[in-house]
Amino acid sequence: MLLGNFLIGMREGLEAALVVSILIAYLVKTGNRRALVPVWTGIAIAVALAAGFGIALTAASSEMQFKTQELFGGVLSIVAVGLVTWMVFWMRKTARFMKSELEGKLEGALNVGPLALAAVALLSVGREGIETVLFLWTNIQSSSGGSTQPIIGAALGLVVAIVLGYLLYRGGLKINLGRFFTWTGGALIVVAAGVFGYGFHDLQEADVLPGLNSVALEPHVFFDKLGTPGDWLQTVLQGVLNITPQITWLQLIMWAAYLVPVMALFLRKTGPSRPAPAAKKTVEPAPSS
Repeated sequence: MLLGNFLIGMREGLEAALVVSILIAYLVKTGNRRALVPVWTGIAIAVALAAGFGIALTAASSEMQFKTQELFGGVLSIVAVGLVTWMVFWMRKTARFMKSELEGKLEGALNVGPLALAAVALLSVGREGIETVLFLWTNIQSSSGGSTQPIIGAALGLVVAIVLGYLLYRGGLKINLGRFFTWTGGALIVVAAGVFGYGFHDLQEADVLPGLNSVALEPHVFFDKLGTPGDWLQTVLQGVLNITPQITWLQLIMWAAYLVPVMALFLRKTGPSRPAPAAKKTVEPAPSS
């Protein structure tokens, strides 16, 4: 899970870091440094709420019975995938307009007061934070118990996102954000497909859906035959695709039902807009002599 959570932490964390850098850069550029205090306050509250949300999810899950815990995890996995999928498509569509949109909200808030500034920062960063925590939490829950790799991967991804965000803010790094979000969005869809399928596996373990014993694949048997290379390959595929020792038919079907259409829609290229036809020149008749 280290690689998958690293990707989630880096991609989602960079979105939040970009939001922060845009807000701060606009205030500095326009000479509104006094407004930095309420904006940083809103950002701090958003981070605290996201962290508290993750702690609350963990605490609530630990108090549940096994089947209730699996039901809770399965439902949240599906919800998290829905949110991340929406955000991937939204970011691809609006990334180029994100800066002007945020600056417009900030300009309006400057005319209202400090509370409005804090609210803009809180809502802008908080949305990214809650979504990131929910997706990371569901992915960590589906990992093997006791392993710290998912948490390490998520932490490393967030650290890299913060560094990239700072370098972008300082102008020390140039990234084609459109291409970056396209590539990482495609990779995130692959990770989300594994979470989506595992969410239905959780619902089977909760006895909400049937077919827990209808096993379609047992990847661990194949990996065991490969010996040491198989262990390495299983670790990589489990971290990216959420492959479990036993994959039920429902889990496999839902994995494909999500991955194929969503990836096809994401990769579909919209054709370039056709230029407007040139206006026909009207030739005026020469004046008769």
